[in-house]
Amino acid sequence: MVATATSTLLTSSFLPCQGLRVSTRSLQWRKNETNCTRKAGSRIITAKLELRPPPYSMNALEPHMSRKTLEYHWGKHHRGYVENLNKQIMGTELDGMTLEDIIIVSYNKGDLLPAFNNAAQIWNHDFFWESMKPGGGGNPSGDLLELIDRDFGSFEGFVKEFKSAASTQFGSGWAWLAYKANRLDVGNAVNPRPSDEDKKLVVVKSHNAVNPLVWDYSPLLTIDVWEHAYYLDFQNKRADYISIFMEKLVSWEAVSSRFEMAKARAAEREREEERRREEEEEQSANGEPVEMYLDSSDTDASEAE
Repeated sequence: MVATATSTLLTSSFLPCQGLRVSTRSLQWRKNETNCTRKAGSRIITAKLELRPPPYSMNALEPHMSRKTLEYHWGKHHRGYVENLNKQIMGTELDGMTLEDIIIVSYNKGDLLPAFNNAAQIWNHDFFWESMKPGGGGNPSGDLLELIDRDFGSFEGFVKEFKSAASTQFGSGWAWLAYKANRLDVGNAVNPRPSDEDKKLVVVKSHNAVNPLVWDYSPLLTIDVWEHAYYLDFQNKRADYISIFMEKLVSWEAVSSRFEMAKARAAEREREEERRREEEEEQSANGEPVEMYLDSSDTDASEAE
């Protein structure tokens, strides 16, 4: 079950395509090429999701996060999410999807389908491990710091807002720094901050397994505030855990890499949307019929009538 311990690229699967529109009818399902098996004499593809190790050894974050905490948090909780999700999706329409697609589909505008919590918790934990590094903390730099200064007034202003979000998340959940590139309606989600201006950094918090993917945001940084993330090291002192995370553990290199990827994806989507508008205008000017795309649910409804 455990994947081979290899160094994990910061440019891995942790930034979704902004503007992803998904419905249970129209999703283009993609199979995970890793560990794929095909049933003999069948066209059914199954893809076993694997438990990925953190990109450092179990004791690498000491004394700020103990080996005991990592072994318990990753080895039991994270492992349990992977094992449970594989059991849940086996033989279903979700089997063979990417983890991100499972999350988007099963969020279902907050009316969660059974697979959502395990799928999102797997993604969140992989993202959390890669948000930290041995000898972390300090301050960001470059374009990321410039945008933090613009959107929060200063780095200190951002830290204060992030700590507040993490400490005031009631019960279990997560606090996030995310890049909000648009106000587009996502197929099966509700944007919690639709009136905010675009192309800015935001701090948001989420309950249980919910993450910013479902709002069409690009997550850049997260802290796990489920009690099992810190109780062995800090007991009930969540505020101390949050401070240590920010001062000693955050990998600003990872956050900056994610930020650059988020900007590049947002720019590519803008170019694609502009190309589409130009093609439609050209067709209209030439008197050519403009193709209309209907959701399959609309087609089904018209046929039923």
